[in-house]
Amino acid sequence: MEQRLSLVTLGVTDLPRARAFYEHLGWRGQEVEETVFFQAGGMGIVLWSLDKLSADCGVAQRQESGFDGLALAQNVRSRDEVDEVMAAAERAGASVTRAPAETFYGGYAGVFTDPDGHAWEIAHNPGFTLGPDGTLTIPDFSAL
Repeated sequence: MEQRLSLVTLGVTDLPRARAFYEHLGWRGQEVEETVFFQAGGMGIVLWSLDKLSADCGVAQRQESGFDGLALAQNVRSRDEVDEVMAAAERAGASVTRAPAETFYGGYAGVFTDPDGHAWEIAHNPGFTLGPDGTLTIPDFSAL
């Protein structure tokens, strides 16, 4: 199996609301058959009905709300950019669950949840190189 991630699909309870939230952040999506696709660097983020996603995966939906054990992350180029993205997310209707602050690894990060509770960490990590196209390179930890 190739070591690659191609798509992340977020199950949403209100597709128009979810699309509007991400578009308010500046993302541009395409809707096809009640599914919204966003190009995100070399991969895609998909918004799809939680009911349809659960059925398609053959799993039952959790009955209570709460953390589902999945966190998405976007690494950015500076601490100021962390603050800018977090502020834009809050203006778009996100809930800030961890205000931007210094991290244990020498970086700077904050976390917000979208209207469906999906957690997004926005981080500046000086040890993780970002290419011109936003591609993240994991450092060789054995060389440290």
